[in-house]
Amino acid sequence: MPSLAASSSLHSLGRLARCFGAVALAASLLAPRLAQAEIKVGVSDWPGWVAWYVAEQKGMFKKHGADVKLVWFANYTDSISALSSGQLDANSQTWSDTLGPLAKGIPIKAVLVNDNSAGNDALMVNSKIKNIAALKGKSVALEQYSVSHFVLAIALTQNGMKPSDVKIVNLPAGDAAAAFLAGRVDAAVVWNPWVNQIQQSGKGRALFTSKDMPGLVPDLLVAQDKAIKDKRKDLVGMIKAWFEAEAFIRSKPDEAAPIMAKVVSMKPDEYKVFLPGTAFFDAAANKAAFDAKNAKSLVAVAPTIASFLNEHKLIEGTADAAKGVDATLLQDALK
Repeated sequence: MPSLAASSSLHSLGRLARCFGAVALAASLLAPRLAQAEIKVGVSDWPGWVAWYVAEQKGMFKKHGADVKLVWFANYTDSISALSSGQLDANSQTWSDTLGPLAKGIPIKAVLVNDNSAGNDALMVNSKIKNIAALKGKSVALEQYSVSHFVLAIALTQNGMKPSDVKIVNLPAGDAAAAFLAGRVDAAVVWNPWVNQIQQSGKGRALFTSKDMPGLVPDLLVAQDKAIKDKRKDLVGMIKAWFEAEAFIRSKPDEAAPIMAKVVSMKPDEYKVFLPGTAFFDAAANKAAFDAKNAKSLVAVAPTIASFLNEHKLIEGTADAAKGVDATLLQDALK
């Protein structure tokens, strides 16, 4: 799972004008049309975001009138910076990585929930550790301040413990998994494919996963306020395409997996392992996520996420979560 701290084609003017006055008029019209050309959307390596390529390759964007250019980011945090600086119209990023820019006054809003991590992030332990309490004093490898760190914090809090009760070993996710498999640490918090690799090795099992903290690890489509105003039609069409893509992945995983696997240079069978741990959000789930009265909505879970960010000084200021969501595009897409 990505970090917590970090994520043109011209519309035709029609016939050429036959006099200089008309040419001047056409030139004056060109600038706003340039601004309306395709919407640039950042995408990084996470199943809920790689799913956008299903919409692209199956012609779903075009079907719903969305002129979309997907921009791939090998480094997820670069995509967050690109959105905040206005280089992208929208980006695929977590709610946690959206609260920081919001606190700084960056004009962005969450407009769609792609998914919730539902098992793809996990606290892996060896056979000696039977419960969370048994982690006290033990070494836990994880990527500090990432979603893995957040998962551990929630697991400990729910069991009356705190991060200082364990020895955190700061390692990149892949190295954390390797350290655990080598027996150098007692536990590790990682995301897939490492969760699956550890399970397949027989050397560890999941003691706590993102499935045990519903609503707290949402992955989103976040757009610039300017894009919401100027490219609303494309964003609404993109949301419509998402619901079609989500249904396709759910009903035809054997067809969807090869498309998604190719994007990240994996084999389809290997990629399918990620799908059960990703709770893809349909229209009903999105309506609930944007309903502030719902206990698992974006607005409702924001204080818990912000508390972790503030505790570790990963956010400056206070984010107004309610101002960081825009449900009107979803409402338009569902009309």
